[in-house]
Amino acid sequence: MYDYDSDFRIPEESRQNMDLPKIEAAVKMILEAIGEDPNREGLVDTPQRVARMYAEVFSGLHRDINKDIKVFTEEGNDEMILIGDIPFYSMCEHHLLPFHGKAHVVYIPRNGKILGLSKVARIVDTLSRKPQLQERLTSEIADQIIKCVDATAVCVVIEAEHLCMTMRGIRKPGSKTVTSAMRGGCRTDLRTRNEALALINRPRS
Repeated sequence: MYDYDSDFRIPEESRQNMDLPKIEAAVKMILEAIGEDPNREGLVDTPQRVARMYAEVFSGLHRDINKDIKVFTEEGNDEMILIGDIPFYSMCEHHLLPFHGKAHVVYIPRNGKILGLSKVARIVDTLSRKPQLQERLTSEIADQIIKCVDATAVCVVIEAEHLCMTMRGIRKPGSKTVTSAMRGGCRTDLRTRNEALALINRPRS
């Protein structure tokens, strides 16, 4: 077995909470089950590589998202804030295949409480690093923004391509799934919602 404790690249939360040797053993069994030889040259290190990869791509399962949050107070700031085109990668929980795309987050601060711009991107990253559904990920991001700064309005839109649709099944590469989550004024006030969506759909240069 690989000495995972010596691999400094593995996130600490994964090292503490994931059974990496068990993942390695399971991958070896899968290779055997599909009719491959896990001991041939090209595959002999694959179980270790997959275990290390899972430690990274599923690290959001065990990470305390509050460690990523930093709230500032900007008195009088009650205008919309957009953090758009945030790239993300996640794993569909139905087939354990990746889906990836961009997230767009719009919110209106309450009492001047705002998040650091990079912290919004970190929220997206942490919540995406676990077996996920795009619909759930969209809602979790919106709910986390509300929880962090008690925003008066939140709009989250995610557009993503799912490999379970492009490399298997219906096999339609390039097809995108778009999901949205509205909270507060973005749900109850049409004007606020339209303004948020107009920001997200703004022309790109």
